[in-house]
Amino acid sequence: MTATKPTASAAGPSVSAGTRRRLEQASGGLASASVAAMGARLTWFRRLSADQRAGVLLVTQTGVTNFVAWLGEPGETIRLTAEAFRNAPRDLARRMSLRQTVELVRVALEAFEDQLPRLAEDEKERQLLTEAILRFGREIAFAAASVYASAAESRGAWDARLEALVVDGVVRGDVDDALVSRASALGWDTERPVTVLVGSPPTDAQSENQPEPLALMRRTATRLGRSVLVGVQGTRMVALLSGPLTDSALLTSKPLDVARSADHLAAGEPGPNERLAEAFGSGPVVVGPTAATLGTAHLSARDALQGLRAAAGWADAPRPVHADDLLPERALAGDPNARTQLIAEIVTPLHAAGGGLTQTLSSYLDGGAALESCARVLFVHPNTVRYRLRRVTEVTGRDPTDARDALVLRIALMAGRLAPPGAPQQR
Repeated sequence: MTATKPTASAAGPSVSAGTRRRLEQASGGLASASVAAMGARLTWFRRLSADQRAGVLLVTQTGVTNFVAWLGEPGETIRLTAEAFRNAPRDLARRMSLRQTVELVRVALEAFEDQLPRLAEDEKERQLLTEAILRFGREIAFAAASVYASAAESRGAWDARLEALVVDGVVRGDVDDALVSRASALGWDTERPVTVLVGSPPTDAQSENQPEPLALMRRTATRLGRSVLVGVQGTRMVALLSGPLTDSALLTSKPLDVARSADHLAAGEPGPNERLAEAFGSGPVVVGPTAATLGTAHLSARDALQGLRAAAGWADAPRPVHADDLLPERALAGDPNARTQLIAEIVTPLHAAGGGLTQTLSSYLDGGAALESCARVLFVHPNTVRYRLRRVTEVTGRDPTDARDALVLRIALMAGRLAPPGAPQQR
């Protein structure tokens, strides 16, 4: 194959050796004039430190040198444009945004357009230099954009690794000073409460129907005024949400499946809870109890993961479902924390309340929730049974006449009977 000849738009312009010598001799002055123009026209540039302004001068001098070198190779394409930015001090790159860099390039090119044509030998070379400045400026702009894009990609990849480490540390319960520092680097307020959500990651098919589900979760959390960290661990996805899942407009004594605002219900639209759950794949989404700080978030993660493991036991579970609403399923699946919580929240209060509440509840549930039958077994009036059942609801927050609450109460009573010696027992 024969080599293709460089096109006019890619090849450097042909200027005389004398013009190139004058350009080389004037390169230092051109760079200084450009920096002086930046200081005169850009207010923010004057606020830079002396070291930072010296860094800008270094970048500008490198750009002028590359421009002169390109003029000396008329058969070559524009090269070395990114070298100027690679030589820039790290502190300067962190201090300046892409918009500010573009402003500096614009001012420098305008200074070049004013100074360089004066060094040409004739009108033809002045025209060539003017065109060369425009073409070289375009390449400089592309190089700057590439450098900033590469830095953003690297920063994004590093942030993703930090995010995964924080989520993994919370799941494993390995929350130390290093993990708190990583979370702070991601902009997380380590003193805010934390709620953990777990479920399956979105599938490829779901991503096609609903692009960027994780971005949807982040946007929803942002609208709620919350921060969110997400990590995918094999077949499960874990999200850390700052603060409780529901805001003050959604707080309710009922489980989270009914925590929707009146506006959402009236419009038939999903509430914030459901919108967060949409980012997960198919299957249950479990919400752990809200932890006080990031240091105790592993407790929320523990309950949420146990709930995810046991969620299949409740066929009609809402989505999302709170881990505390899965206590009977978790207890049956072997979660000792669920059994302890059932005893502490139901068995112990009933035992302390006295008045035959535990015996009445046990007889009522064992007798098929038949009021008259329970009264006969206990040798009391049916109204006494009704009164005691109302007291059970007041003490535990669970209604024995509700099918779901009755299941929770029954499993709690069973856990109390199976509790080791020393734990609260039924009478």
